[in-house]
Amino acid sequence: MLPGAVPEVAWVVVDELYRLQEEASTYLEALRGQSRSVNTERTYASRLALYLTWCDERGLDWTDPGFENLLRFRDWLVSTPLPPRGAKPPVRPRFRKDSSADAVLVTMTEFLRFGVGRNWVPARVADSLSQPRHLRFLPADFETGEGGRFRQVQTRTLRFKTTEPGIECFTPEQVQLMIRLARNARDRFMVVLMRATGMRIGETLGMRREDIHLLADSRVLGCHVRGPHVHVHRRRDNVNGALAKSHRSRVIPVTDEVADHYREYQWERDGVREAAESDMVFVNLYRAPLGRPMSYPNAKQVFDRLGKWAEITARPHMLRHTAATEWVAEGVPADVVQALLGQVSPSSLKPYLHTSDKRKREAVERVAAGAR
Repeated sequence: MLPGAVPEVAWVVVDELYRLQEEASTYLEALRGQSRSVNTERTYASRLALYLTWCDERGLDWTDPGFENLLRFRDWLVSTPLPPRGAKPPVRPRFRKDSSADAVLVTMTEFLRFGVGRNWVPARVADSLSQPRHLRFLPADFETGEGGRFRQVQTRTLRFKTTEPGIECFTPEQVQLMIRLARNARDRFMVVLMRATGMRIGETLGMRREDIHLLADSRVLGCHVRGPHVHVHRRRDNVNGALAKSHRSRVIPVTDEVADHYREYQWERDGVREAAESDMVFVNLYRAPLGRPMSYPNAKQVFDRLGKWAEITARPHMLRHTAATEWVAEGVPADVVQALLGQVSPSSLKPYLHTSDKRKREAVERVAAGAR
């Protein structure tokens, strides 16, 4: 390993004696081969461990537990209290939400179907996990195929009826509070950059210094994009394991506020000699090893601290939601928002197109005022 390089993070599943659970670990390795993020891999690992532990405690063969036992697992997910978060027991027991339980069932179903292809799981088990469904109402531009054969799709038999999940955003006041509470220029710049661009945390941590063009004219840098902007490149190897989810590169214009905070961060960074050796934008400046590119856990710690100090829930992805929601609210065309976010499908914007009660009230009152 090169000096200063960050070891690649890979998740596995082990039993109570720390013996490797080979099938689950092979499935996680397959996810890694699809360039899924380390956060996705970690989440899937915990869900698989939950299912495998449940089967083991009941003496069930996880490869063929029987559909009735899978129904019991589904009910157990929402009926069993969650373990306490701290040493002090909670006043009221916490239970898993239907949406969280459904996510576990999705992972379990995918894992068992994966096992069929590896001859770990009988085909009948996978067959019991889905059933055909005829689509009566179709979205616009949906191709039904010859004889309407695409109207029939397979749906999961083990599921919870969940509503469309809400988008967690910061208010403008909360963003400003986090910026004020951040104790260094690097963390302030991260918050400002992600809020202004809607970048994912993997894209943010994977930025190189050459990706930031803050001149009014960047032709001297060999770039013909006008005005201050940043480049978000498609997937590339980063020593900190940061991944850009999108397979396409894009350019995002930035504001003077982003440029100002970047200059403050550069001045702070220039005071750490070890940081000069890294071409990554976000590096460790305050604890050893100095100059090492920030990792996902490092970024999570930053937002955990800011959330604790601000007394709010703070996760990196909420800044992306905030940027997208604000663009939509300001009337930015959907195709422009899609391009800024690096979304491939227009349907990905659906969660951001929700209408608040305030906006509905304003619309009704505006029409009523016009009628008067």
